[in-house]
Amino acid sequence: MLKKCEGIVIRANHYGESNKIVTLFTRELGKIGVMARGAKKPSSRLSALTHPFTYGSFLIQTGSGSGMGTLSQGEIIASMRSIREDIFLTAYASYVVELTDRATESRKSNPFLFELLFQTLTYIDEGYDKDVLLYIYKLKMLDVLGIAPQLNRCAICGASDGVFAFSTKEGGLLCHRCYEHDPYHIKLTPMLVKLLRLFYYMDLKRLGSISLKEETKKRLAFIIDTYYAELSGLTLKSERFLKQMDSLRDTFSDDVNEKS
Repeated sequence: MLKKCEGIVIRANHYGESNKIVTLFTRELGKIGVMARGAKKPSSRLSALTHPFTYGSFLIQTGSGSGMGTLSQGEIIASMRSIREDIFLTAYASYVVELTDRATESRKSNPFLFELLFQTLTYIDEGYDKDVLLYIYKLKMLDVLGIAPQLNRCAICGASDGVFAFSTKEGGLLCHRCYEHDPYHIKLTPMLVKLLRLFYYMDLKRLGSISLKEETKKRLAFIIDTYYAELSGLTLKSERFLKQMDSLRDTFSDDVNEKS
């Protein structure tokens, strides 16, 4: 049976001399694996279609049951060319698609997550602040992982007023009256509280121009990464690549500043 779906290539592995096993995250079917026969050959009509991050329309031959389908043909809608040609953008996009892959089950449709993934990759490709996009994506993915934080009020007493800190142990915000519940809480400024709430709840399609100081970015990254490290149970290969690229970018920036 042939099925047509709209999808994004989130993983592609070589299989045999000329084939690829491709993982698509689709609007209609969720995450699915397909065999792309001959896709390793540059002359194949499936070659460009199966590059990571490619957004396209795919025609898939499926058999009975839940076995792997075969990619028959397709059409590229957006190649995300800027991502594929820039190693820094590739690092960020790789993290986004690997997180999506690891956090989702096969054949479980999630149109909201598909839109979030597509919009995030599109914005990275168009040159939006990739750090901000990563914070937003990681915060929103906490719902998918089943570890959504409490960001509206204190996780202990429910108070919506006060000076807040962030507690991984308690799963969200702590007001100043409840700090004692977690001696390792992370102090937050009112701005950080506002940003965590904004990034978690905002409609990504409405993202405008957001400019953050480097110190603010570092604090946000520390909070989100700590939460992931302690509660998600995920270890992503792309995270090491991303950190290497960030370190390289910082070194390059320091060299430019010294020369100027």
